[in-house]
Amino acid sequence: MPRTLDGQITMEKTPSYFVTREAPARISAMSKDTKLIVVVREPVTRAISDYTQTLSKRPDIPTFESLTFKNRSTGLIDTSWSAIQIGIYAKHLEHWLRHFPISQMSGEQLISDPAGELGRVQDFLGLKRIITDKHFYFNKTKGFPCLKKAEGSSKPHCLGKTKGRTHPEIAQEVVQRLREFYRPFNLKFYQMTGTTSAGMDNKYNLKRKKKESMEI
Repeated sequence: MPRTLDGQITMEKTPSYFVTREAPARISAMSKDTKLIVVVREPVTRAISDYTQTLSKRPDIPTFESLTFKNRSTGLIDTSWSAIQIGIYAKHLEHWLRHFPISQMSGEQLISDPAGELGRVQDFLGLKRIITDKHFYFNKTKGFPCLKKAEGSSKPHCLGKTKGRTHPEIAQEVVQRLREFYRPFNLKFYQMTGTTSAGMDNKYNLKRKKKESMEI
């Protein structure tokens, strides 16, 4: 890490730290005062997104369904598949809580309320609130909020081509089985962090509710 002067904050982002077993102890050894920001996504959507990214590079990989289940007839989930394993957030968080108190961690709902969540992050880091709603617009094509203007540029800044890809259609029964699998882990994660499930709602749940209302 670069040297940090008084009045400066050094930030570094590596998603794999959260799921790397050795990372918490190493970061704690470097600095016990490190503040941690954990950004998680509804785990079923995250798994499908992970698969979508891999599929774009390897079109010949097996179907999402065949990778998800050890045994499709029994509904047994294959937790050895990294796309599934990463979404068991409570298990990964336990490793971090052995080295850092929960007070040194912050979570975010970046998609639903980017300005509000970044406001809380600025408070968490002891910074003056500069980022507000005026800095964002919602990109319907990507399905994510984007910056209206990147620093040093007159052009809007949004996710690159590798982000916001259209997900393959996954059978609703597979999505539902995965939601059932993750539910106890999600509840434990909420208890550990003192948060609610509000930030974990996803388009699959919304789509299902819409379909049910149409059937009625």
